[in-house]
Amino acid sequence: MNVWAACFIEYNSEDELRELLLSGKILPGSWLHIGGGSNLLFTKNYEGTILHSGIKGCELLSETDEAVEVRVGAGERWDDFVKYTVANGWYGAENLSLIPGEVGASAVQNIGAYGVEVKDLIASVEAINVADGMFRRFTNEECRYAYRDSIFKKELKGQYIITHVTYRLGKKAVFRLNYGNVRSELERNACAVTLDNVRRVIVRIRKEKLPDPAEKGNAGSFFMNPFIPKEQFETLKQSYPDLPFFPADNGKVKVPAGWLIEKCGWKGRSMGRVSVYDKQALVIVNDGNATGDEVVRLADAVIASVYEKFGIAIFPEVNYV
Repeated sequence: MNVWAACFIEYNSEDELRELLLSGKILPGSWLHIGGGSNLLFTKNYEGTILHSGIKGCELLSETDEAVEVRVGAGERWDDFVKYTVANGWYGAENLSLIPGEVGASAVQNIGAYGVEVKDLIASVEAINVADGMFRRFTNEECRYAYRDSIFKKELKGQYIITHVTYRLGKKAVFRLNYGNVRSELERNACAVTLDNVRRVIVRIRKEKLPDPAEKGNAGSFFMNPFIPKEQFETLKQSYPDLPFFPADNGKVKVPAGWLIEKCGWKGRSMGRVSVYDKQALVIVNDGNATGDEVVRLADAVIASVYEKFGIAIFPEVNYV
């Protein structure tokens, strides 16, 4: 189902954004800032104004023998930036290849994949205060990053709009290949471990597992992976010896939501005009003209099923509007 906004405005500079915010045209609570539209589920028309950053550009701020710092406009497509880093021989972002969305959203969401989170790369975040148009630079620590979380999603939600993000990338070869099947795919294809090959393999894996939103409506990974107490994990492991896991901090263990959902029998299963993708149980797809409410109903049914079977609460990564 198509939904509509009352107004859509794209700005191309910090000055344009500041002028817009101070003009009185955008009332508090009547606007929504989006990146590429990823991680959003509209359940109805939006009666306010949609804002979008058109701020582009990549600027090399500093370079040493060990690392570079690159300042990037919030409106740049994330995967274009990853491609740029690989082309320049800079290490760190390659595992985040083909993640949809834009640079600004990466700093809000703390995107991650294949053992890497963008918080590990972010040096600082520049933003404009919505209330008074004042500029502020946030250090990585001030962003309070956690799994798929940041200060921009909680304490400062709706109070700042990100304009630029500065990333610190390595110049020495350091790879993370032990998450998922990245290493085995490199070995299977007899590929040398290079930036180009790692990016190429990850792009191929993601294309095989995730449907193209341009061809089949979806919001990518719909659910976040849950962190459970180690004691609960040990108990579940007795009943499910094949339960995948990843050690985490504070006595917790991360378990894949996709595995839990698949074990509940949802992979490939439909409910009306929506279904759980038959190649990746983390993904909910629109099979044709489904409404946002239909997607929510399926998501709620999946959440309830996982809790009933495993006693584990999973939560949407997608934001409902």
